[in-house]
Amino acid sequence: MLFLLLLLLSVGLAGATEKFARKTGHDCNYCHLNPAGGGELTAAGEAFIEQQAAAGAPVTTPVAGRILRLLVGFLHLFTAVFWFGTIFYVHLVLKPAYASQGLPRSEVRVGLVSMVVMAVTGAYLTWLRVDSFETLLHTSFGILLLVKIGLFGIMVALALLAVFVIGPKLRQKRGATQDVVLGDMTTEQLARCDGKDGHPVCFAFQGRIFNAGNSPLWKGGEHMKRHPAGTDLSEALGQAPHGADRVLKLPDVGQLLPTTEQQTEPAPKRLFYLFAYLNLGLAIAILMVVALWRWN
Repeated sequence: MLFLLLLLLSVGLAGATEKFARKTGHDCNYCHLNPAGGGELTAAGEAFIEQQAAAGAPVTTPVAGRILRLLVGFLHLFTAVFWFGTIFYVHLVLKPAYASQGLPRSEVRVGLVSMVVMAVTGAYLTWLRVDSFETLLHTSFGILLLVKIGLFGIMVALALLAVFVIGPKLRQKRGATQDVVLGDMTTEQLARCDGKDGHPVCFAFQGRIFNAGNSPLWKGGEHMKRHPAGTDLSEALGQAPHGADRVLKLPDVGQLLPTTEQQTEPAPKRLFYLFAYLNLGLAIAILMVVALWRWN
């Protein structure tokens, strides 16, 4: 519905895109100060607009259309920054291991909403800019756009697999474990103290295990909907706005023990790690495509 509304509101839009470059036989930098096109015009660009207007074919966009395009472009860019920022924070700061027991609901919502918004706004902006398949296949802008769309499509596919296939398997494996006795624990034993299915709410911090089951800030096994129980949060909570004294006030129930034997990670967890770092690489690749658009 949103996409159809944008199409209706944009009737009559026009732009000096590649078709005008083909008409004049010049590159974008003949009419624009920016070699990639768009923005401030050169003297030749101003003269071309005047010629088109005199011939009854103005290339300027109506004010309402420009405002709509600006708002949609801003929404597209804002969503990309928000989504990619979440990806970088989770993968480079918190590390994928913090979500290896199942994706937190907040990250799932951010990802799904971001993908929908970017798909809708991106389709609208593409419809404004691309007037034919020839533009997509035979111009540098079109080729880079196809690469960007392809990378985004792969990110969406990996995200959907992580949310609807791998995530449930991780939660199923976590729920199949036996009851937990508080005390010294290995990382594998701590993973069962996730606050789900009646399990205790515990986490590790600086080598100690703390029980947060009576804290109202850890309802549902998550702190501030970002930090899940059952994991080592030394690095994540070390960057929290509050100090370590807040953590140390919780009951200390034992020591985090090193894993003494080599264990093979289950297949769903290995796939989760693979998808996580693939998404990080794809996000960086999309940013490189945008850089090529603007500055190559």
